Amino acid sequence: MTDACIRGIVEAIHATPTQAVVYVAGGASQALGMLMSVPGATNTVLEAVVPYSRMSMIQLLGKIPTHYCSQQTAVSMALLAYNRALKLSKPGAAVLGVGFTGALASTHPKLGDHRFHLSTRTSDRLWVSTVTLSKGLRTREQEDKISSHHLLKAIANACKVPATFISELMDSETVEESEQWFSEDQELEQLINGDIPFKVYPFARAETEMFNEERKIILPGSFNPLHDGHLKLLEVATRICGNGYPCFEISAVNADKPPLSVPRIKDRVKQFEKVGKTVIISNQPLFYKKAELFPGSAFVIGADTAARLINPKYYDWDYGKMVEILSGCKRTGCTFVVAGRNIDGVFKVLEDFEIPEVLQDIFVPIPAEMFRMDISSTELRKKGGL
Repeated sequence: MTDACIRGIVEAIHATPTQAVVYVAGGASQALGMLMSVPGATNTVLEAVVPYSRMSMIQLLGKIPTHYCSQQTAVSMALLAYNRALKLSKPGAAVLGVGFTGALASTHPKLGDHRFHLSTRTSDRLWVSTVTLSKGLRTREQEDKISSHHLLKAIANACKVPATFISELMDSETVEESEQWFSEDQELEQLINGDIPFKVYPFARAETEMFNEERKIILPGSFNPLHDGHLKLLEVATRICGNGYPCFEISAVNADKPPLSVPRIKDRVKQFEKVGKTVIISNQPLFYKKAELFPGSAFVIGADTAARLINPKYYDWDYGKMVEILSGCKRTGCTFVVAGRNIDGVFKVLEDFEIPEVLQDIFVPIPAEMFRMDISSTELRKKGGL
C-alpha cells in the first residue's frame, strides 16, 4: 500500500470518536508509527504498550500464558486494553482495545510457523484473526510491515472506517477470522462477573464539553429511586469543584448483598435517560476501589457516608488501617465532597466529625446554606409502596 493510502486511512481513523489502547508484542511495530505520525493521533491513541519481554507480558496478563503467541493471548491482551481504555477515555467515546502477538522472522530460525494473532474488543464485539505466513519468503521487516497493515485494517474496521487493503499474502498463506457480538445484557453480565470494570451511559450529551480528562465529579448511590435531591446535590457539588464531568455511579456489586440483576440495572439506568444525566455502572462497591477505578475524581457523598469512611469499625477496628486505606485514595488524587445529612434525627455536616489531620485535605464540605434537602430514596420507596 502507498504511503498516501495509509495516511488517508489513518486520518479517517483519527476523525472518528474511537479512543483506543493498543498492546503489541512480537511484530506490527510499524503500525504504531503509522498511527502516531499522522496529526490527530491524540484523538485515537490513549496508550500504546509493547510488552516485549516475557516478564513484561507476564506482568501485563497477570499470569504466565500457556503460549505467548496464541489466539488466547491476543484475546486477553485486547480485553485488558479495552478495560484500560475505559479508564482513560472520555464518557461517550467509542472504546477500543487492541491486542497483537506475533512470532515473526528473527535472527534464529523458528521451529514453528511464522504467524501472528490479532484481536480487537469493543463494547459489543470481539474480533480475532490468525495469519500464518510462509517461512523464508520475507525479511523480518517485510513480515512486520504485513502484520502492521493487518493491525491497521483491524483498527479501521473497529472504527467503522471504510478501507480497502490489497492483500499482500500468497495463496498458500492462511487467514482465520472469527467474531462474537455482545448484547447490552451480555455486557452487563460481564461487568457483574468482573470481566470489565464499568459501563458508561453518557446521556448528558449537552455536558460533554464540561469533561476534563483528569477529573470526574461522581455521585455514587443505589438511586432506588433517583430523586430531585440527587440531581440538586450533584449540581451544587459541580459548582464547588469548579470543573469536571458530573455523573452518577451505581455499583452492580454490593459488599453485603447479592449483585443487582441485569433487568434491575437497566430499570435504574432508564431513570437517568429520562433526565438526561450520565450514569456509570461499575462493579466496585468500596470507595478505595472506586478511587483506583476513577483516579483524580471528586466523590460526592453525604455526611453519613463520611462518618462511615472514617470509622475504624469498618476497618476491623484498626485506626491505622483506616488511615492507610484513605491515604491510598488521597494518592490517587481523589477527594470527597460532603453534604449534610440527617443522622438519627440530627442534621450533621462535615465539621461535626473529627477527620484525621493527614486526611483533612481530601474532605471538602458543602455548606448547609448551599444544599440541604431532607429526602431519601428509602422514604420515597416507603411512601410509594416500592
